[in-house]
Amino acid sequence: MKLSSTETYWPLKNAIKQSYPSIDSDIHTDILIIGGGITGALTAYKLLNEGKKIVLVDRRDVCGGSTSGSTALLQYEIDVPLHQLIKLRGARCAIDSYQNGKKAIFDLRNIIDTVGCDCGFEFKKSVYFTTLKKDVPYLKNEFKARKQHGFEISWLSRSELQKMGLNAIAGVESKTAAVMDPFKLATDLLFHCHEKGMQIFDRTNIASIQHQKGKIIATTDNKCSITADHIIHCTGYESTEMLKEKVVDLKSTYVITSESQSDLPENFKNTIFWDTASPYHYIRTTDDNRIIMGGGDEDFKDAAKRDKLLPKKETYLLKQFFKRFPDLNFKIDYSWAGTFGETKDGLPYFGKPNPRKNEHYILGFGGNGITFSVIGMNSILDSLNNKKNTDLDYYRFGR
Repeated sequence: MKLSSTETYWPLKNAIKQSYPSIDSDIHTDILIIGGGITGALTAYKLLNEGKKIVLVDRRDVCGGSTSGSTALLQYEIDVPLHQLIKLRGARCAIDSYQNGKKAIFDLRNIIDTVGCDCGFEFKKSVYFTTLKKDVPYLKNEFKARKQHGFEISWLSRSELQKMGLNAIAGVESKTAAVMDPFKLATDLLFHCHEKGMQIFDRTNIASIQHQKGKIIATTDNKCSITADHIIHCTGYESTEMLKEKVVDLKSTYVITSESQSDLPENFKNTIFWDTASPYHYIRTTDDNRIIMGGGDEDFKDAAKRDKLLPKKETYLLKQFFKRFPDLNFKIDYSWAGTFGETKDGLPYFGKPNPRKNEHYILGFGGNGITFSVIGMNSILDSLNNKKNTDLDYYRFGR
């Protein structure tokens, strides 16, 4: 599956730090990680620190899939609002999921500081707003639910939003959010793990997986075998090609990025904005003073049809931006289309679909893919050791 169109912003911004070979011989390892994006990199980092012997493979260049097209909004809020998630999954799962997302942002910052990665990580505020009168009661319900369960938030009136340059009716401001460059973090984490002894093979596609006498044998397109005790699938939306259970509906999404602007207002730069529209729109800035806006989602059909819509979506997103921020400038410098997925409850999938097989998944679908990947990283050891884990229960297959 082609996960994004050409010329996404992050790979152009960053030179590739390290190239890796394709596999050319049979090897044995404790753990095989399939997928060399941000999820695979975080998982590898966690397990390497636990002393595991790891091999990581990717069918394309590392970080060449969804990671290269991610807009990397780090929020504890998920695609399903808290007051609705409580009805879907119960109060405990819903509240814990929001708290997990908040913790994941700080866990990620600790990893970045430990590795010494200059990936533009910055803490921000998050403003969830509406431009529609009919959505004000919905937004009030969300404000009430979060306030009731201890989240630090504020209600913003139309006049307060206007002071931020935002043309909207009402909003909810959260104190904890962040942004970063996901491609830079993933490539730096993989390089760090490689330096610590992890083997990485890119342009290495796994053609088949067999289970034999307690071992798992993954065979590549060029007939090399990787024998492992466990396999961890970190392949995101491409996992739909392997799973029997339908866990996600695929969507096409679109992004525009502006030219760099030195005069962006500080209040605007310090905030992530997203709205109550369905599908929603979101806006953030980068550390080199660009504006990123995304949205315009469509049901995914195929990559060619998705990419063909890009010019039309550029015009649409630009129009939506100026409706919300009429006093700001936005000249498009980059644009791209990507594929993402929505689960029925907005939550990820972790663990083993088949409890009798040592094949594990960390699938952080939706707009919170990176924070979900951190949560999954923190759960993977218990999955490997068949230990009970609350998150593995919340985000299990077959739920």
